[in-house]
Amino acid sequence: MAIGGPLSLRDLLRRLESGLAGLALVVMATLPLAEAGLRALFGVGIPGSLPFVQHLTLWVTFLGAALAAREGKLLTLAMGEFLPEGRWRQAARIAANSVAAGITALLARAAWDLVVIERQAGTEVAAGLPVWVAQLAMPIGFAFIAWRLVGHSADRWVARIPALIGLFIGLLLGQFPLWLEGVPALPLVGVVLVATLLGAPIFAALGGIAVLLFLAVGVPAAAVPAESYRLVVSPTLPAIPLFTLAGFMLAKGGASERLLKVFRALFGWVPGGTAVVATLSCAFFTVLTGGSGVTILALGGLLFQALRSDGYRERFSIGLLTASGSLGLLFPPALPLLLYGIVAQVAIPDLFLGGLVPGLLLLLLVAAWGVREGILTKAGRQAFSLREVRSALWQGKWEMALPLVVLGSIFSGYATLVEAAALTVLYTFVVESVVHRGLSVRRDLPKVLVECLVLIGGVLIILAAAMGFTNYLVDAQVTSRLVEGVQTYIHSPLVFLLCLNLLLLLVGCMMDIFSAIVVVVPLIVPLGAAFGIDPIHLGIIFVANLELGYLTPPVGLNLFFAAYRFERPLLQVWRAAIPMFVILAFGVFLITYVPWLTLGIFELVGRN
Repeated sequence: MAIGGPLSLRDLLRRLESGLAGLALVVMATLPLAEAGLRALFGVGIPGSLPFVQHLTLWVTFLGAALAAREGKLLTLAMGEFLPEGRWRQAARIAANSVAAGITALLARAAWDLVVIERQAGTEVAAGLPVWVAQLAMPIGFAFIAWRLVGHSADRWVARIPALIGLFIGLLLGQFPLWLEGVPALPLVGVVLVATLLGAPIFAALGGIAVLLFLAVGVPAAAVPAESYRLVVSPTLPAIPLFTLAGFMLAKGGASERLLKVFRALFGWVPGGTAVVATLSCAFFTVLTGGSGVTILALGGLLFQALRSDGYRERFSIGLLTASGSLGLLFPPALPLLLYGIVAQVAIPDLFLGGLVPGLLLLLLVAAWGVREGILTKAGRQAFSLREVRSALWQGKWEMALPLVVLGSIFSGYATLVEAAALTVLYTFVVESVVHRGLSVRRDLPKVLVECLVLIGGVLIILAAAMGFTNYLVDAQVTSRLVEGVQTYIHSPLVFLLCLNLLLLLVGCMMDIFSAIVVVVPLIVPLGAAFGIDPIHLGIIFVANLELGYLTPPVGLNLFFAAYRFERPLLQVWRAAIPMFVILAFGVFLITYVPWLTLGIFELVGRN
């Protein structure tokens, strides 16, 4: 296409798709703001505001996932990357995408069945809008993803034939589900797992296993999208995409540079000052963005250069930044705490309070290791200057005040969690586009919306699929059997916590934190209750372990992000991260066996 010439039909459709998805996200942010404003000023709200926002989340999820599939950014285990380049890797890609396309087509057909059922029921979202219209997002989204998986399976159409066959088989199984009734599910599950190892998207693995297990016992495949729908329209889940959008605007608006200046002015003078600054900057940015990977990609290059220029060893620098990328996940309003509260039905403000001291503990342990490194290597540091501190704080005052805005609106009772997330979006937009003018509305905002939607869709569709798998575990009474089995062999809460840590460490290195929460939390919450573990303490233990899992080989996500960002072999990143892994493991041990670290703050604030 010539520059300035007319758009091709393909480009026009791509822009239309991105524009519709972006519009849905913008309306999601606008409705809660209008609701909170009208309630504060006039004591009235917008009829049906929350249900509309909940169902917009459904559209944002599946339109975002379709965009992620279009860009080839659906989350995978990426194990196929270990195969030699050439024929073997190409064969793995074809096989993985063929199975994934078939599963996604089957999920699309199952979602359509759910729409038909809901249309017959005649229920409404609000203001006369039928639920089935909102649910159309699922079959449409799955259909787009399935077709794009076919397209990404190979570069030439002839080589895409296996993926087309897989898609056709998935549609047939959706049309004639009785073909699978009574068929042993284990071999089919094995095929899905192998495809996942070769590079099939994680959502396809979770959703595929769930639907195959359901069909094998005669349960309609629509049970999987039904559970996906139930999770995605949760009253508090819209906070996740909204906080994520705020994080992306911060990253695009240059907040990372201002935060770095603040922490460097405050702490750059201490031994190991640059390492401490890097640790604090990563943790603070992760709190604001909600994603460990976003932090490493946004700050990694800048901080790595700063560490190396001050004389820190390369291995230490890579290890520090790889670990620090996930340090903010225990501070409010971190997304894993939000999701844990939703799934485990624990008060989210209580999780925010409970995570403060454990989060500070992990932060201080990593920072102390940085001080040690600075002393041993005699790394450079800058002189303390009160003038520099005042200047940096003045430049970064709006970003530094953001946590106060979020927490103040929640704990004051002024806003619900979703409204606080929408307020965060508005605050961030004004700061970055009007005050600092680092975010251009015309040039940058459309890109930010698409980048945010790709990440949101890639994550939330995993959660949606994982919910279907969790429903199967509940229907198969796996939870009750697990509680009975564990209580038969384990009688001490201390031994149970040790086994839980080991299990969560394994889960953390094999699954991303969001799907792990949806799949594993319903299993461990009854176990925690059986052994008398406080539900808030259990939640902090869970998130802390999964935070550690980001560093655990072979598939800890931070390891992949760091290898990509620093352009180093994965094995080199593994070796660099080992000291940080040991330090954080010690911190997780303390968090687990010293409940006061989590619960003591409730005594201080006078809450039971």
